[in-house]
Amino acid sequence: MELLLEGIFNGISIGAVLLIAALGLAIAFGLMGVINLAHGELMMLGAYTTFVVQNGFKLLGGPLFEIYIFVALPAAFIVAAAVGLLLERSVIKYLYGRPLETLLATWGVSLILQQFVRSVSWQMVIGILLFCLLFWGGLWIIYRQRDDFYFARIRNWVLLIMLPLSAGIAGATAALLGQVFKLAVTQPWFGAQNVDVTAPEWLRGGLALPLGNNFQLSYVRLFIIGLTVLCIVGIYLFLQRSPWGLRIRAVTQNRSMSACLGIPTNKVDALSFALGSGLAGVAGCAISLLGSVGPNTGQNYIVDAFMVVVVGGVGKLVGSIVAAIAIGTTSYLIGSGTIALTEIKPLTDFFTFFATTSMARVMVFALIIAFLQVRPAGMFPQKGRTVDA
Repeated sequence: MELLLEGIFNGISIGAVLLIAALGLAIAFGLMGVINLAHGELMMLGAYTTFVVQNGFKLLGGPLFEIYIFVALPAAFIVAAAVGLLLERSVIKYLYGRPLETLLATWGVSLILQQFVRSVSWQMVIGILLFCLLFWGGLWIIYRQRDDFYFARIRNWVLLIMLPLSAGIAGATAALLGQVFKLAVTQPWFGAQNVDVTAPEWLRGGLALPLGNNFQLSYVRLFIIGLTVLCIVGIYLFLQRSPWGLRIRAVTQNRSMSACLGIPTNKVDALSFALGSGLAGVAGCAISLLGSVGPNTGQNYIVDAFMVVVVGGVGKLVGSIVAAIAIGTTSYLIGSGTIALTEIKPLTDFFTFFATTSMARVMVFALIIAFLQVRPAGMFPQKGRTVDA
């Protein structure tokens, strides 16, 4: 009984992380129809941001380390939201209505971000900043000196010349710095290995319950569940009570009519994508407390987060909550072998076969496929004339 209760509690905490990540996906997919395969890497960036903030507070030492998580959470949100906004403005903005191209583009971005955290160093950062300064600074100077008509005629030639020139100068300068300062600028900040985030002292241990000798609720998992509740309440209040929340709901229901009424749909898209990306960063901060963080951290959650959105119903907050808890709890109970502890021999052998993380995911996907055969639109499908059309 104790093992079952512990498994349910741990599964709910995993479902809470999935729910935070799925909220961001539901906002982007429900509003813009964008399948963002880089969402997991935005979670990873939030986790690495937590690691960096933790190291900064370790240097400060003393009691300040005990409150670093309250700085890491907004920092993870801001970093992930900024990267998501840059992604939307530079890539996704030009691919609306083209789901296959968007899927491939965001998959490429996810690979870039994974390699970035493996290789990023002072040498790479200096090279990127120098390239941006030379390229965009040069374009700004030329644009200021030429009228719009003339610049439009030579723009393509300027790009052809300035792009490789800026890249060459930036690369040569960064390589020279690497030769001069050696490991001071060339050593990777993170690398391919996983890094560990240490929870504050008040999050270690657990809350003992009078159900057995060793049964207790982990403070970290209780904190994650509480964080999820705060995120749900915050998103609900934002969407229901704020002017921009009203605009987001209007665009979600009928984009063309919203544009006719003067709602800036482009700004709504950018805000929604940044908000969803920021929630992914918060989810990354949460998963950093459950285990080590690596370049492939987001890949462990992205598929499950998409399943939460599909099973719950696109754009339905209640559906996402129910689906996240159900998928997270089922995956943990099967993968940890908790369900295998049954007295019925055939069932014990059956669930023991699936008592690994990968095989548990296979069973969960099979159950989801069977469920979607009955309710293809999810547990709480959208209704209305726009959906019916």
